[in-house]
Amino acid sequence: MKSQDETLEEWCRSLLQAYELEDVQVDINAILSLAGVAAHSVVRPAAPLTTFIAGFAAGLATNSGSSTDAAAMEKALAVARTLAADYDAEAAGAPGE
Repeated sequence: MKSQDETLEEWCRSLLQAYELEDVQVDINAILSLAGVAAHSVVRPAAPLTTFIAGFAAGLATNSGSSTDAAAMEKALAVARTLAADYDAEAAGAPGE
């Protein structure tokens, strides 16, 4: 029986192959970490939304030529992580909560 990590690696490779992105390196742990931050700092459904939008932003940055794949993904993940953490901090300080 495969472990969760093995299954995720296999699934990631399958997705990349389906989209003809075999050369793209994906940091699965960084994406899952971002999903966790979004889920706990905003609301649970924010996890897939956040990771999708971060990936889309990274793709646009790469396509425009302004960044390499790795740099674009790192920046997009960092922006989303910071925004989610700030959202949580703002919500915690909101009066009447």
